[in-house]
Amino acid sequence: MEALSLQEQLNRVMRDIRPLDGDAVDRARRWQEKLAKPPGSLGKLEDAAVRLAGITGRLKNEMSKRRIVVLCADNGIVEEGIGSAPRTVTAAQAANMTRYLTGMSSMAHAFADEVQVVDVGIADPYDAPDVLDRRIAPGTKNFLHGPAMTREEALRAILLGVELAKQAAEEDVSVLGVGEMGIGNTTTSSAVLCVLTGLTVEEVTGRGGGITDAAFLKKKSVISRGLALNAPDASDPVDVLAKVGGLDLAAMCGVYLGAARYRLPVVIDGLISVVAALCAKRLCPLASEYMFPSHASFEIGYMVAARELGLEPWFLLGMRLGEGSGCPLTFRVLEAVCAYTNHMATFDQASIDDGYLDDIRGKDCFTV
Repeated sequence: MEALSLQEQLNRVMRDIRPLDGDAVDRARRWQEKLAKPPGSLGKLEDAAVRLAGITGRLKNEMSKRRIVVLCADNGIVEEGIGSAPRTVTAAQAANMTRYLTGMSSMAHAFADEVQVVDVGIADPYDAPDVLDRRIAPGTKNFLHGPAMTREEALRAILLGVELAKQAAEEDVSVLGVGEMGIGNTTTSSAVLCVLTGLTVEEVTGRGGGITDAAFLKKKSVISRGLALNAPDASDPVDVLAKVGGLDLAAMCGVYLGAARYRLPVVIDGLISVVAALCAKRLCPLASEYMFPSHASFEIGYMVAARELGLEPWFLLGMRLGEGSGCPLTFRVLEAVCAYTNHMATFDQASIDDGYLDDIRGKDCFTV
């Protein structure tokens, strides 16, 4: 039998993504009403509990094994001087993540969250045997001279992300987080976001890791010129990723699609992570049903992408580190969701007659 092309493989993954389990969602909603609390009093935690049930098909869940998948790659556009850090930081920090020495990995280590660091396109050498080598190319090309990568490379990166999600499901991971490491990737993310939303460069582009006014103007100019040169097709997210994106972005997009395909809840981090999530939703709208937000990135493009996804961030902490740093925080919230759902008493168990709630159930009694 003839082997499937990369595009056909991706199409099959997307066809296999299914909506949330409607019966489980209904059971979870009824269960929330039975718990000894005023209706809706746990707010977004209740919404999360219902969605977790829809994802797994189970009323009660556990966050017993948590993994942050960090996709690492370099971006040729850094040749234009659009960042404050040298390219070598990508390799150095990828290695440091495996030693729990970065912001995200130190938090994850404290909570016993797994960190899987994946080289999808690091340009410089490093000494870190725990980095998973899945390098597709030694970084992308400078998109001011043509496409950042070929369509085949973009598809390979997306399918790699799907493979990583499949591996997580096979290893009984309860929840995934999606992070990244790649100098220059706020530039690639802003470029992709411009195309997907039709907004201007100024409306979606921030200062990333921190740059001077002159460098910021140059960054926006570089994005504008790159978009004009490559003319990515907004209706084709793979084309957008290939022309002005990054290998990290493409692989992250694949993790979101894979999480949906293998029915795993998946947590979004900051700007790069949320843009990759938007790419996944544009490829397969059902994928967003499996996503949970974390923090609102300080980067202005974050809220643009979050609104496109229909998600509202849970934390307002002024964070802009990246790496997946919002994921350990969100894992704790999801653990809390599971704890109360699994162990809180029902009205019957608490020996409380809930008839006093009849007048307010199903009504909007909480609007000021």
